[in-house]
Amino acid sequence: MKKLATTIGLAAAGLVAGMAQAADEVTIQLKWVTQAQFAGYYVAQDQGFYEEEDLDVTIKPGGPDIAPAQVIAGGGADVIVDWMPSALASREKGLDLVNIAQPFKSSGMMLTCRKDTGVEGPEDFKGKTLGVWFFGNEYPFLSWMSQLGIPTEGGEDGVTVLKQGFNVDPLLQGQAACISTMTYNEYWQVIDAGLTPEELVVFKYEDQGVATLEDGLYVLGENLEDPEFADKMVRFVRASMKGWKWAEENPEEAAMIVLDNDATGAQTEKHQKRMMEEVAKLTAGSNGALDPADFERTVESLLSGGSAPVITEHPGDDAWTHAITDEALN
Repeated sequence: MKKLATTIGLAAAGLVAGMAQAADEVTIQLKWVTQAQFAGYYVAQDQGFYEEEDLDVTIKPGGPDIAPAQVIAGGGADVIVDWMPSALASREKGLDLVNIAQPFKSSGMMLTCRKDTGVEGPEDFKGKTLGVWFFGNEYPFLSWMSQLGIPTEGGEDGVTVLKQGFNVDPLLQGQAACISTMTYNEYWQVIDAGLTPEELVVFKYEDQGVATLEDGLYVLGENLEDPEFADKMVRFVRASMKGWKWAEENPEEAAMIVLDNDATGAQTEKHQKRMMEEVAKLTAGSNGALDPADFERTVESLLSGGSAPVITEHPGDDAWTHAITDEALN
């Protein structure tokens, strides 16, 4: 009996020790499919940065039928990647999303047009069909058109908005004069399809003064009231930013890590390496903290563009951000 009791006691002690050593689980929902746009998270996992922070991270790829805000609202993720206009729209609908880190400093969004449609400048948009992404991605475009004074209901003095799928076919097939593209992705799909840079004209949202912040990390505000969850997010942000800076310094290796995690096999080495080089330009200069000036620029761009009901009032820094990044950096 004494031997049995000792055995049980040792087993229980081992179980407790195992429980104490168990890493904290974190699930992140990406905004899109596995690609170099999210390299920092895959690098952090591959290089052991999450493990160093005692985290067990599950990275969930997105897709055309996956809305990160809906996933986190339903309890399917602890943290999501989303664009700020989309996140602000979710807040307007009652979902208490809070920005805990902003790895992307600059916007990669563009409108890419065929020169043979007669588009040389924004003044040539009138009377044209323009491809626009929706699901929360349309707000910067609508703000831009509003600032230009161009209606989006069609007609000779307005533009016809084509609800663009996640491909470049409307431009290739002549269904639209311009389409939405990212500097790191769809633009190069157009080039790979046979059109040359000389046959295109691009309008970067950054250059047009209507750029909004993309690919921030968001959690539910109520969860941050739990000190254990907040501590977990501090460690997650610290490890993720370490992954992003590693990816910036080692773009080719980072692209290969992304490819290793692409379960679909749809991505190619050439495209991912090129994408990583472009994404590194957007994350450069960010330590993960949300720059108040960038935040104000995004909000004011949407407000001045008359993009209500996306934002009916300025949310204010206190309601929007949390000191997660500050703690992670110290």
